[in-house]
Parts: sequence; structure tokens; C-alpha cells
Amino acid sequence: MLRAPAGRLVLLSFLMLFVELALIRWAGSNVIYLSYFSNFVLLGSFLGIGIGFLRVRAQVDLFAWTPVVLALFIGFVRVFPVVTVDCTGSQLIYFGCTPSGLPMWVTLPVVFVAVAVVMASIAQGVARSFAAFEPLEAYRLDILGSLAGIAGFTLLSFLGAPPIAWGCVVSAALLVLYNPSFGRVQVVAMTAMILMLGMESIKAGDSWSPYYKVSVFPISPVMLELNVNGIPHQMIESMTERRRTEPVYFRPYARIPSNPLRNVLIVGAGNGGDVAIALAAGAKHVDAVEIDPRIYQIGREMNSDHPYQRPEVSVHIDDGRAFLERTRNQYDLILFALPDSLALVSGQSSLRLESYLFTAEAMRAARRHLNPGGAFGMYNYYRQDWLRDRLAGTLEATYGQRPCIDSSIGNAGKFSLLIVANAKDDVKCATTWSPAALPVPDPVDDDHPFLYLRTRSIPWLYLIAIATILLASFLLIRAAAGPLGQMRTYLDLSFMGAAFLLLETKNVVQFALLFGTTWFVNALVFFGILLSVFAAVELASHVRIRRPVYLYVALFAALAVAWLIPPERLLALDFPLRFGAAVGLAFAPIFLANLIFAERFRDVGSSTVAFAANLLGAMVGGILEYSSLIVGYRSLLPLVGLLYALAFVFGRATQAKRPDSHSQMLPSFITNDSQPSTSGLKSALRVFVRGQSTSGS
Repeated sequence: MLRAPAGRLVLLSFLMLFVELALIRWAGSNVIYLSYFSNFVLLGSFLGIGIGFLRVRAQVDLFAWTPVVLALFIGFVRVFPVVTVDCTGSQLIYFGCTPSGLPMWVTLPVVFVAVAVVMASIAQGVARSFAAFEPLEAYRLDILGSLAGIAGFTLLSFLGAPPIAWGCVVSAALLVLYNPSFGRVQVVAMTAMILMLGMESIKAGDSWSPYYKVSVFPISPVMLELNVNGIPHQMIESMTERRRTEPVYFRPYARIPSNPLRNVLIVGAGNGGDVAIALAAGAKHVDAVEIDPRIYQIGREMNSDHPYQRPEVSVHIDDGRAFLERTRNQYDLILFALPDSLALVSGQSSLRLESYLFTAEAMRAARRHLNPGGAFGMYNYYRQDWLRDRLAGTLEATYGQRPCIDSSIGNAGKFSLLIVANAKDDVKCATTWSPAALPVPDPVDDDHPFLYLRTRSIPWLYLIAIATILLASFLLIRAAAGPLGQMRTYLDLSFMGAAFLLLETKNVVQFALLFGTTWFVNALVFFGILLSVFAAVELASHVRIRRPVYLYVALFAALAVAWLIPPERLLALDFPLRFGAAVGLAFAPIFLANLIFAERFRDVGSSTVAFAANLLGAMVGGILEYSSLIVGYRSLLPLVGLLYALAFVFGRATQAKRPDSHSQMLPSFITNDSQPSTSGLKSALRVFVRGQSTSGS
């Protein structure tokens, strides 16, 4: 058992964030519903952590039961996986449209509650260590552990580690944190957890990329099927076999017979099949862009045409939109070759890996990279006519003419090729696109990049999910943590939590637009956010700002600047300038917001109840994030400003009721206060004990 208090809190915080990330990653690969309900696991985690902190003084030691609840959750998902979904309705497009497993209305509530129980168990252990420190010091140690958790999980993602590695890390942390409450049941549970994850990890043909569980298996002597998260994704077959079975893939080159194909760009290169076809069509050089390193590796190893070994091919493991913004190359043909995904950029946004690839701005970027006489094409199995019409309409708006279209019906649905050029005569059309129905859905843009959402609305399935979250959260908090009134004095911290979650989401999607939707960019953003939080806590622990109103003014100014400079304007800057501007716009509000939080958190009566209020507020912010489906991501900033304004108002009201509220009238703006007074700490602890004794926990 680790007894050093500071080290124990850091390791507990590491465990809490690591498990949260692992649950988001692993559950999404086995329950495909979670690919569409973007932040379900995240919100369950916030709820569980909040409950765990509220139960800090409960007699039942939930932390001791962490291995048991983890094993039960893993067992449930392994017994009742969901790899396909019901696609009824036309407002939102799903992938993998044959229902399997338990129905959504059973699986999602069970997953949400199970995640909350798992995280509550870990969080109670964190909270008990947290309460032993002065609030700011506890928060600082918690952030250090969280940084380690992100770094550890990022390293395992880079290495392509399977779930057994995640389970071993969790088990090792639990053993180091061993406490006397652990016994035979816990050992059996940890063993069962390792065995279940081990069985999944050693399954023949399965491997793990930073985005998916990837499965490869033969379906004929000359063809392999590549599945991601259990859903068919690509076929690996020779070019000769594909010409016989799916000649439509060769149609782009038949439509541009006079194109010299000196330089070709293929976005969504996958296992290399489209690259092999381009080379066979006479391409002198191909830039192959693929976002998933594991799918590229499989193609390099298993594609019998070996396109990735050809000297004419340059491979770029990158996001397609990011590559278009960075490259200076010009192309005779740019081809978007089935670049769809089942992966979200993060667990807290509705942004998909390919979201920024199909916006109006992305289409204009692609056109800028065409040589005179060059052509642009895209093809996919469009599951709804309106989706094909939206993309064709986007091309018409970009090039001033309707694209050519070739369609065929296959096993995966209606396959369509759309191809267009700067000059109409550069493409030999058999059929010109005309809409299946009017009106044609509007193109998506960088602020509202939801390609698969027909109109600006929140689909009814999402509304049901939100209602389920709210009902389950209320019942769980009342049952496990007692009356909500104990958090009444920390309403300002709840508003801060909601605002910060939205601010964090806005920054995640902003960096995805500016630098790509790759897992590495995403990890760097979260790491940078935590570093900004840590810097704010460090400053607050050495310098005391007596009048928070100045910080709020600075925060609102930073939010206003971020609003006035939309991220798409930064795309025109060279990379160093773009990076510097993006960091300034994104992290200045985060730093100031956490400086405000740190100043408030320093003087709370109960650090655990206050922290719980902040986390439960963040959960509300996660629900509010769905509003971006209507208003777009940029409009989240005014909502963030409103929430921080409410935090300021409620914070002032709370301070006015405190006996020491006269301190706000001190003439000094800033004073050195690096060492909290012992008497103040004792007083806070006495308030903490009194508050907890009446909390109903």
C-alpha cells in the first residue's frame, strides 16, 4: 500500500483519468451506439466522480470494490456487445444498419450507470486523499496525476497496445494503492478482468489502432475483409480482382482520359487499393493520405499489389484536411476515396474524424490545389440520397457547375462517384447530377461541420439520451450522495464547471480544424489544457488576487477576442504563426478561467463537496454541448461567457454571506500569499467536518 499522502493522491488521480480514457476508448469499440452518442461515457464519468467526492465520509469504502465493478462492467459489455445499430429515420445517418445486441434503450442506460459506479468507486478513494490537503495543494496534485494519466494513455495508443495492457496498468495501480479492505473477492475480480481483456486482445486477426479495434479475416481465397469496431470497413483484394468485381472504382480515370496524372492526391488511402488503381491508370506520382497508422500497416503487409512499396508513392499518416492546408503541391487529380469513419475526435464533442474534410471551405481548399485541367472526385456508399445531394451541391457551389455522377448498387448500398473540374470539358460526363428531391440540404461549413445531420437540429434519439442522463443523474445523486442542498453554496463553481467543459470542447474542435483530427493532436490539446490549469494553480498558490472582478474582466476580454477571430481565419497563416495564434486564443481563456477557479477554490469550506459541484456542473456543460448541432461551435463562446457571468453573480452572493467578506474591500489588489495560514486551514477543516456530518452521506 502506498502511504506517502502526496504520492498516493497523484497515483489515485492518474488511475481515475486513465480509467476514464480507457472506458471511453474500449466501450466505444464494443458498443457502437457510443460512436453516435458522443459524450455518454464522459458524462457518466463526471457523474460518478461527483458522487464519489460527495461520499468522501461514507462508511462504505467504495474504492475497495473498484476491481469488482470494473470486472462486472467489462463482463456485461463482452456478453452483450453492440456492433450494428438501427438506422430508422432520415435526420441523422448511422453506419452499420442491422440491429444487434440489446436495444439502445437498455444498453445506453446500463453503460451510463455502470460507468458512473466505476468512477464513483475510484473517486471516493481520490476524495479521501484530496480532503487531507489544503484545497489548492490537493487540486495541484490532482492535476499532476491527470497529466500522468494522459501521458500514459497516449503512450499506449502510440504503441498500439491492446486492452490487456490497459488492464495491467489499472491492476498495477490498484495493487500499489492496496488497502486492507481488499481481499479474495477483489483478487478474483482483478484476475477475471485481466482474463477477459486478455481473451479479447489475443483474438486472431485483431489489432488496435489509436481509433479502432481493427479486425482482418478472409472471406474468399482472393479477398480479405477489414472491419473496425465490428463493422465492415474495407476490402483487401488485388487490383485485378477489383476490376472484375467492382469496376466503378476505375470510373474516375475513364472520365478524365486527357488528364496527364502527373501528380495525384488520394485522401482516405486505406489499405492501398485506390493507390494501386491510380498507379495502374498511369499516375506518375501519388500522395497517399491515411489517418489511421494501423490500417496503413495492414495494407502495406497484406495488399498483394504492394502499392505502398512503390517508389512513386509518398505516404502521409495525417488528417486529409490538415494535409490540404499544409501542402504546397498541385495535382492533376484529387480523389476522396471513401473517407468515412466510426470514430469521434474526442469523447466530448460530436466531431468525427472526417468532419472537416467535406465542408465548403475544404472543397475550396482542394480546388486551390488543382492544376489547370485538373479534376476533383469523391466516391462513397451514400446511405441517403440527401447526403449525396448535399455533397454534389457543395461541388456545384465550389466549381460553378454540376458534377458528373456515376452510380451503382452494391452490397453496401448505393455507390456514387461525383467528379468535377475547373473547366467543364476536362471531364467526360455520361450523366450530370440532378437532385433526388428539393430542397437540396445546405453545404456544411467549418463552424457547423455535421455532414450526416440533415438539418440544424438535435435528433430525437439525442433528446431521449439527454433525458435519460438527467433522470439517471438525479436518481443516482439522491440515492448515493444525499440531498443536493449541500452544494448550494458552490453554485458558482457549478457554473464554472459547465462553462469550462464548453470552453474545452470549443478548443478541441478548433485545434482539430487548424492542425488535424488525428489522435496525436487531440492528446496534445488535452495535455496543453491541463498544463494551463496547472500553471494557473501554481500562480494562485504564490500570488493572491483579492478582487476576482479583475480576472473576470480579463476572461471576458479573452473570450471576446476568441469570438472576433474565428479559427478559419488562422488557416491562411504559416504554420508557426498559426500555432502561436491558436495557442494564445485557446489557452488564454483557459488559464484565466482556472485562475478564477483556483482563487475561489482556495477558501472553500469543503474541498470535496466544492469539487463535486464543479464536476457535476461540467456534466451539465456536456449536455449543453449538444446545442452546437443547432448553433455551431463558434456560438458556444457566448454561452461560455453567460455561464461565467452567472458564476460571478453567484460567487459575489456567496462571498457577501461569508463573515470575512470585508476582505473584498481591501485596497490592495494583489498580495503575496504563498503559504496558507494554519488557523485558516483548521477553520476550513472544521467547516468541512460540520458540513459532511449533515450531508446525509
